[in-house]
Amino acid sequence: MMWYWGLVIGLGALAVGIFVGVLWRRKVSEAKIGSAERQAMQILEDAMRQAETRKKESLIEAKETILRQRNEAEEELKERRKEVSRQERRLVQKEETLDHKTETLERKEALLQQKQQEAEELKAQVAEQLKLQLAALEKIAGMTADEAKAEMVSRKEQEIAHETARKIAEYEEQFKEEADEKAKEILSLAIQRCAADHVSESAISVVALPNEDMKGRIIGREGRNIRTIETLTGVELIIDDTPEVITISGFDPVRREIARLALEKLISDGRIHPTRIEEMVDKARREVEGSMKQAGDKAVFETGVHGLNVELVKLLGRLKYRTSYGQNVLRHSIEVSLLAGVIADEMGVDSMVAKRAGLLHDIGKAMTAEIEGSHVQIGVDIAKKYHESKEIIHAIEAHHGDVEAQSAIALIVQAADAISAARPGARRENVENYIKRLQKLEEIAREFPGVDTSYAIQAGREVRVMVKPDQISDDQMILMAHDIAKKIESDLEYPGQIKVNLIRETRAADYAK
Repeated sequence: MMWYWGLVIGLGALAVGIFVGVLWRRKVSEAKIGSAERQAMQILEDAMRQAETRKKESLIEAKETILRQRNEAEEELKERRKEVSRQERRLVQKEETLDHKTETLERKEALLQQKQQEAEELKAQVAEQLKLQLAALEKIAGMTADEAKAEMVSRKEQEIAHETARKIAEYEEQFKEEADEKAKEILSLAIQRCAADHVSESAISVVALPNEDMKGRIIGREGRNIRTIETLTGVELIIDDTPEVITISGFDPVRREIARLALEKLISDGRIHPTRIEEMVDKARREVEGSMKQAGDKAVFETGVHGLNVELVKLLGRLKYRTSYGQNVLRHSIEVSLLAGVIADEMGVDSMVAKRAGLLHDIGKAMTAEIEGSHVQIGVDIAKKYHESKEIIHAIEAHHGDVEAQSAIALIVQAADAISAARPGARRENVENYIKRLQKLEEIAREFPGVDTSYAIQAGREVRVMVKPDQISDDQMILMAHDIAKKIESDLEYPGQIKVNLIRETRAADYAK
């Protein structure tokens, strides 16, 4: 029973302990809660106090900012008011100035109108006086105002003509001195460095025979041999009384050369019959073609012009057997090429292009016997066919003035061609053409009014013109000489240059009695 009551007491004590513990724990918790609430209230009160303090500070700062901005605005407003006041004062001053100027202008305008009215009155008086003076002058001079004007215009025209002639003479003299000096320097250098030999040829070739019996063998039975030669070569064989000589006649120098070589081979071989003639003519033709090719290669090598088409080289070689006024065309082309190269070097132009154009400028003469047309047009067509440059083609086309020269190369080729053709001994003219040219030269000079007579002298290198002294004055002579020279340039073809020399002679005669 004891343990029972002990257990009960124990359980009761445990219950009491638990109850006491709970109460204690609750009390402690309430104490902690109260402390936390007090701390929270303290924190809240502190926060409220800080917020209130911050609020007051913010209000103070805002008021200060507003006050400062208001002060600044008031200062700016004051400045603007001052500026507006200054502008108003300036505008008032300008308005006063404009009013003053307006008054001044009005006074000047009134004064100007008054002066203009006085000027009109004075002008009318002057006009009236002028009429009276003109009438008096016309009465004294014995001529009207129109006649006096005409006289003054005539005098002025004479003065202008005199001044023009004097200026032209001065400029021509100046230009001639400068141009002659430079041209002589360039051309003398070119001619000195490019001297070439020329051999005059004719339309016939002569073949020497070993004996007179050879003539009969060349003629053959019933003339079959000579007919075969003439048929195969296209030339004419002239067998006359000239001892031991046969003459070959033909306009084509290539055909003449083929016939000459064939005849020489037949004479050397001794066997002369149609079959053998055909063989020798064919062999001679191949030799001539080879000779032309060699001549073309030599010309290209001599001038230093490279890159030519092979066919162009062959055509150049054909010029070896072509002559113009007795001048060998191939040698002429080589000379023009070398002259053009030297002139181009002196002028600072591409000398290789100038040489090429000079070498090809007469290439059309190689085909004039086969193709109709001028050698200039034929040459242009050949150059285009073998794809020469436009500059080369233009130089070929312009070297005789068929078209106006548009490049320095074309002008250089013209000059070089004229130098080669016009130098002494280069060419020859037949007498008929020479006489016609001199007659035409004299006729051109006599066409001008005031010319008494004219004479072509110094083999056509000078025309001497006698003018009528009562119709042509000394000043007019300079202008007339210039006009005659231009007329000769446009109407006449001639080598070199022609000097126009005007002579005005006044004679006075009287008799002693």
